[in-house]
Amino acid sequence: MPRCSRSTGPYQRFVERYLKLKVDGRQSPSDCLAIQKYQTAVGIYPNSGFAGPVTWKVMTLRWAQKHPDRLRGCPTARGKVVCMDLNRQLLWVTNNGRMVYKPVPVRTGKPGYETRTGWNRITNRVRHEWSRLYESPMPFSQYFNGGQAIHGVYDDLYTTSGSHGCVNLEYQDAARLWKLLRQGDRVYSWGRKPNP
Repeated sequence: MPRCSRSTGPYQRFVERYLKLKVDGRQSPSDCLAIQKYQTAVGIYPNSGFAGPVTWKVMTLRWAQKHPDRLRGCPTARGKVVCMDLNRQLLWVTNNGRMVYKPVPVRTGKPGYETRTGWNRITNRVRHEWSRLYESPMPFSQYFNGGQAIHGVYDDLYTTSGSHGCVNLEYQDAARLWKLLRQGDRVYSWGRKPNP
């Protein structure tokens, strides 16, 4: 196992609370060992015990998947609604207020390329899309606001600081979402991507 980080991470308090440690916002040797043990158990690398953005994202996703009834922010509406929580970098779908697609992780727009918020609709769907602007594949693209789309990616969602405005999903999540949605379905996004 790598050496334990002595640095206090940007998500120290959140991680301490999640792991039921003493919440003081300061890294201690016992905090580091507990964080490192969690990182190892869930496959986070490097597993240095640092309370950074990847650990926060994994914990946030696991909490949301365990407690979907406690997610807030998406209005209850008739029909299907794609709910995109930019604060927590999560996406889920409701139908008549009932969750029909459990929370999955997303990567949204980085600073200067923010994902737009508010109500939108799926206006166009392209199964095998290619971005000429960024020379990049965009599988299962579902456009909701001009050039911004919900689509799959082949890389790790946690390795870059953000997208150019699109909502990136893991490939298999994008494939499942493609089967569920149709043109005209509503999309509601709120919040702002954290910038650690």
